[in-house]
Amino acid sequence: MTAIAAARTVSLKESSASAPAFNRLFSLDVFRGMAVAGMILVTDPGTYSAVYWPLLHAQWNGATPTDMIFPGFLFAVGIAITLSFAGRIERGANRAMLATHVLRRSAIIFLLGLIVNGFPDYNLHTIRIPGVLQRIALCYLAGALLYLALSGGRSNSIKRTGIVGGVAAALLAGYWALLKLVPVRGFGAGRLDSLGNLPAYVDRAVFGTNHMWAYGTTPGYGVTFDPEGLLSTLPAIATLLIGVIAGEWLRSKNPAGRKALLMAAAGCVLLVASLALNPLFPINKKIWTSTFALLSGGVSLLAFSLLYYVLDIKRWREWSTPFLTFGTNAILAFALSNVMTTLTDRIHINAGGSAITLHQWGYQYGFATGLAPVHASLAYAIFIVLINLALIYPLYRKRIFLRV
Repeated sequence: MTAIAAARTVSLKESSASAPAFNRLFSLDVFRGMAVAGMILVTDPGTYSAVYWPLLHAQWNGATPTDMIFPGFLFAVGIAITLSFAGRIERGANRAMLATHVLRRSAIIFLLGLIVNGFPDYNLHTIRIPGVLQRIALCYLAGALLYLALSGGRSNSIKRTGIVGGVAAALLAGYWALLKLVPVRGFGAGRLDSLGNLPAYVDRAVFGTNHMWAYGTTPGYGVTFDPEGLLSTLPAIATLLIGVIAGEWLRSKNPAGRKALLMAAAGCVLLVASLALNPLFPINKKIWTSTFALLSGGVSLLAFSLLYYVLDIKRWREWSTPFLTFGTNAILAFALSNVMTTLTDRIHINAGGSAITLHQWGYQYGFATGLAPVHASLAYAIFIVLINLALIYPLYRKRIFLRV
């Protein structure tokens, strides 16, 4: 995302003329923009009672296309880490200063996540501490510091790739061991349901249920888990590291076509591995199981390799402007969409003699009157995506890319 990939970003104080031309990895910005647009689309249906199944998260085990969006975003962050820091180090940047920059940026992104979560009440007794931006911050922190640590001395791309792959594998194997072998007080070891799994237990102990995702519930027990919790961030870091490895491949001297094929082949390997291991460790996004990390990493590699072929090899770019708009101001777009969603659910207006939310009013009177519920719900979500696009587009047009 733009705040994470340092390349091609400018502050608001800089003129549009100072913004670099769009001549770097086009597919990365578009891939990131697709992830942001997807996040907005799936979180803003007209009504959750009528939604096409691909636009819903899996209830527990299993995965849907929607479950691939956030890990795809982390994968893009990993690619951006490699492309950004490798170039800076080659130009003589000080690694200690870059590490300080990583720490500052991670803290700001984490704080921004708390600001988004707390809006507009900022009730310290109930504010959700984990969140999407918070997970991005922690994964970015771990991935960027690891990359910087491996980029000194006589290190080379092959060695870095091997070490990063080894760390990712260790994280996934270690996470499996923790969930399968470590006993949870009152439940024992190996529980993978929404109540007795180890990540849920850790989050309840560390954050308390008042500071967790309000919809992470188990019938009869209330709030029990958070999909962006603390322990499940470990395999999410592995997801980001898959992107770091893809970034190393992209920087190699291989022909562009071979790079695309390598990423696609690796994606197929991860897909097959995830499905083969699924009976032993179910694919589950809400606790980010190791098999889910493999599955989503495989999907990300396949999707990105296709975009890389289309946009950077064949240069078929005419259709990509909306996604490029989101991708070059990704943090701003995500934060703005969350604020808009909260406001439309908080603002009430009188309609038909009763007070309804702006969300309900827009859906009922703008879409539901002439369409079947599932179509109206999707149309409303697309409308919200377009509103967010319209708000962000002037910045893109003026080549203003906000820096965190």
